[in-house]
Amino acid sequence: MTSIADELIADMKAVFGDDRKRIDHALNVLGFADRIRAVEGGDVVVIQAAAVLHDIGIHEAERKNGSAAGRYQEMEGPAIAAGILYKHDVDEDRVAHVIRIIANHHSARDIDTLEFRVLWDADWLLNFPERFSEASAADCADRIQEIFKTDTGREIALSLFAGSSHSHSQPVDSKGRFLR
Repeated sequence: MTSIADELIADMKAVFGDDRKRIDHALNVLGFADRIRAVEGGDVVVIQAAAVLHDIGIHEAERKNGSAAGRYQEMEGPAIAAGILYKHDVDEDRVAHVIRIIANHHSARDIDTLEFRVLWDADWLLNFPERFSEASAADCADRIQEIFKTDTGREIALSLFAGSSHSHSQPVDSKGRFLR
């Protein structure tokens, strides 16, 4: 029996087509989100749906606006995600929550639910190395304290990016392995 996450992954892959970078990003965000949720809690359907679909509007943002900037993703993603979620009979309250997360996943405006915080941290665990590749371990630790919203996300980030034995300039996957 397939899970809702498996069904959403198939739809996400259909939207992204051969865009391996975006597909891998979504799958790694899902992996981190599941790790964080296992400790922090939260609605598994909302968290997994938000993780898989958080960047679903990126191609439409590029097509309409010539940019993949976060604000355009936040504008284009909710409608695409809602269509996918309704196709899988996700209930109205969960759809509303997921699209609210997607509509704020770069800006963190007007939302502070546990599910949002889990998605925020999971996404930042993948984006942090790119944004702070030149930062020292101490600077990384300070930024992690400012950016991350869950204790678990913060602990993972500190272990990956602020330890003396870790290279914070390399991206990692959801298992903490360095990507090439």
